[in-house]
Amino acid sequence: MTRTASDPKLKIILNSLGHSSLYPPQQLALSKGLLEGKNLLITTPTASGKTLIAVIAAIKAIEKGLKVVYLTPLRAIATEKYHYLRVLENINTIDKKIRIKIATSDYDSSGIELADADVIILTNEKMDSVIRHGAEWISDVGLFVIDEVHLLGDRERGPTLEMILTKIRKIYPRSQLLALSATVANSEDIAMWLGCELIQNNWRPTKLVEGVYEHGIVSMNNGSRFKVETSSSTSSTSSTSAIDIAIDSVKNSGQAIIFAETRKRTSSLAIRAAEGISKRLGRNAKAMAAEASSRIIKNGDDTELTRTLSKVIARGVGFHHAGLGQASREIVEESFKSGIIKILIATPTLAAGVNLPARRVILSSILRYDADHGGHIPISVLEYKQLCGRAGRPKYDTFGESIIVAESGINAQEIYDHYILGTPEPLRSQMTNDRAVRVHLLSTIATIPGMKKFEIHELFQSTLFAQQYRKETVDFKVDTSLRYLECEELIKSRNDRYIATDFGRRTSLLYIDPATAVEFRKAIQSIERQRTDKNNDNKYVLGFLHLISNSPDFYPKLSLRKKDIEELNMIFQQHSCELFYQIDKQECSRSLIALYKWIDETSDRVLSDRFGTEPGDMHRIAESSEWLAYSLYEVSKVVKREDLLSSIYNLRIRIKYGIKEDLLSLVTLEGIGRIRARALYDAGLTDIRKLTKIPESRLSSIPKIGPTVAKRLKEQLT
Repeated sequence: MTRTASDPKLKIILNSLGHSSLYPPQQLALSKGLLEGKNLLITTPTASGKTLIAVIAAIKAIEKGLKVVYLTPLRAIATEKYHYLRVLENINTIDKKIRIKIATSDYDSSGIELADADVIILTNEKMDSVIRHGAEWISDVGLFVIDEVHLLGDRERGPTLEMILTKIRKIYPRSQLLALSATVANSEDIAMWLGCELIQNNWRPTKLVEGVYEHGIVSMNNGSRFKVETSSSTSSTSSTSAIDIAIDSVKNSGQAIIFAETRKRTSSLAIRAAEGISKRLGRNAKAMAAEASSRIIKNGDDTELTRTLSKVIARGVGFHHAGLGQASREIVEESFKSGIIKILIATPTLAAGVNLPARRVILSSILRYDADHGGHIPISVLEYKQLCGRAGRPKYDTFGESIIVAESGINAQEIYDHYILGTPEPLRSQMTNDRAVRVHLLSTIATIPGMKKFEIHELFQSTLFAQQYRKETVDFKVDTSLRYLECEELIKSRNDRYIATDFGRRTSLLYIDPATAVEFRKAIQSIERQRTDKNNDNKYVLGFLHLISNSPDFYPKLSLRKKDIEELNMIFQQHSCELFYQIDKQECSRSLIALYKWIDETSDRVLSDRFGTEPGDMHRIAESSEWLAYSLYEVSKVVKREDLLSSIYNLRIRIKYGIKEDLLSLVTLEGIGRIRARALYDAGLTDIRKLTKIPESRLSSIPKIGPTVAKRLKEQLT
């Protein structure tokens, strides 16, 4: 019997979750068999209640004694869903306490620590890693929730999601599949591929009205037109027009998000917007903005970028992009949610991340820089629909507005016809990429040893790639990758059965591209064997850093600027003895400079202001490099180069903390990072032995230490 919203047990569940009734899409999901284990693809607008649909299905699965896996594309979304899904802990219709866990990193882990959880929130990559490690608990999963399924069409993230879904359907066909998205143009094709019933519904709690701005007038798709007061102090450009439109929303007690095409543009627009907003803030609002501004300075990074952010937040405006440090981004997000920030200027990455709705969303430009094209190109209709989905705050607004600013030379009517009236582009498989095929082919063979060639082809013929392209194209891609993997001794075949070699199996579990592993192995084997003594521990630092930063898996590779050439030459001149193979400097990235400066304890300010490596970028560079250094260490073990292990291990620790070699022993202490370790060292406490002898009172007097840290240190050392 299909359960409806009037079902007494469901009513109890909804009440315990703080809901008195269901939205139309939620009622539709129930009527289509959500609680009977039916596979569903639900495409409804942002804020239409898709997550609650997942929660209701999750409770049903847990009632049956099964686990639930909730997949998201980004760590930020995973964290957001984790906090939301904790409402399940309050459910009293189930005889046990529901346990919820989250995992978003450490890809070289079996995931055994997740085995006792009822609800497991993972990024797509972490799920892929868990499958590779053969986690036994996956067979107990009764429900897989796939959030943001439209990212199947994303060049970077799409292939992993596609292969996860392919394997779930093939290996765990009895598990319920619940795929969620706001926008899927070819939803019938995707539903057919997934074996899901399609639920399409345009209902949303706040009505969305879309329009285009040109020459001071906004024309909306509901037939309305309104004039926007323009700034008299500046000339009218797409930038100033975007600010005028945002201020117009603030005048009517609404918040606004302006999407800008570059990071630099976000901060420059924020500075301009702050002039118009600050005079509209009351005493209370100014006090709260000042407090948020102080928190940015206290918790953020010591960079010009952070100081600029602090200044504009004090005036009720913020900006948000991937270059900001984690603490700064979190304060901006909190301040916008609480209404302290009236206008937020962001790059489009915000739309794919945390949930920050605004009354009005403004696109200051429809152009984006695309590295593959080497210039600016118009955004897709799909991306536009994702951006405008942020319009409308369900708790505060009955409507949301999305407005595109028509730039000089671009016809407003054409923009209106293409974006406002347009249909998002159909999702296309990204498994056409050679890298994607070799990565997932190796992981498949390593996870299911002894597969026959026809079985491998059969699996890949179950992908979206195979549904959208000719069989011969898919088979050719697979066969080409099989030859590559076998040639590079990552796999071997016998009697038409394939298994991974030790090298291939380790590569798969390390979650790196086979091409990266091959480069690492080749470089390691080219190094002359060394005596295992401490004099060799720091010998190949520059060589290893170049190897890591030039590998296919390294991210982000910041392009080298003209003014960086001199610095790069200086590094190579001073540290040429640390190279073990010929390097073409033209292939080097600015990330290599940043990485070398990072482990030389260069400050955040210098890294950002001089080398153009903003805190968020430096965090990702260090995180990516640490993982690759760990992978290099593991590959060295496989090829039996124990003489290099100490050197690579020390380099990994230096990358993790951003320290010189002399601080290696100090950072092993809990709560001691690069700043405190250097303070201890400069105070003469150069190793742990000396720390054990110093009195706690003297230790607490050292700058950056203080009584609390001193006490914790002494507790560790006793």
